[in-house]
Amino acid sequence: MSLGVVLTLAGGFQDAYSYNCRGHVFANAQTGNIVLLGQNLAMGEWGSALRYLVPLLAFISGVYVTEWVHHLCKDYERLHWRQIVLFIEILLLTAAGALPQSMNMFANMLLSFACAMQVNSFRKFKGIPCATTMCIGNMRSATEMLCKYHITKDEELKKKSLHYYFIILVFAVGAAVGAVLCKQIGDRAIWIAAGLMLAGFLMMFIKEENLSR
Repeated sequence: MSLGVVLTLAGGFQDAYSYNCRGHVFANAQTGNIVLLGQNLAMGEWGSALRYLVPLLAFISGVYVTEWVHHLCKDYERLHWRQIVLFIEILLLTAAGALPQSMNMFANMLLSFACAMQVNSFRKFKGIPCATTMCIGNMRSATEMLCKYHITKDEELKKKSLHYYFIILVFAVGAAVGAVLCKQIGDRAIWIAAGLMLAGFLMMFIKEENLSR
């Protein structure tokens, strides 16, 4: 659970960073980018459309590469394959923070690629399917479990519902902190999210046995 909290904080931070510091693009919530891509294409705004197409393609690429990392490194003994994914994410976020505003499109590409790697690698915590980089699925699951609890009075469903709502709250906290620090620090604020991921990387040496393989 502690690993899930750290990664969810980083996920909320990333979304706030890409929106506030990198040209109002969502690194995590690709649905928004698809809407804005379609809108700009319909209006003939080809340059603006490209700004939203690039993170979408980067997200797809991130998922694809993650599957290869899993395939090639799943039997690696010294590091869990998810730690390798986290290490790549840390490098990508560090690189994104070093880029100037004139390279926002490339920065968003790196952020979306990293987000895709995270969402594709960390899908379950304490046996409960859960996303650390977006909220819509967690909101649906939380409310579904809450309704089923009210129907069946099953305390386990209540616990699962509260688990989901807690993760949503953590994501909101990460986004709020990210928004504030983006204004104070600027482009390099994303290095804080990279630091959170580094903490997660180190925690996995202790928590590896709790991860769903």
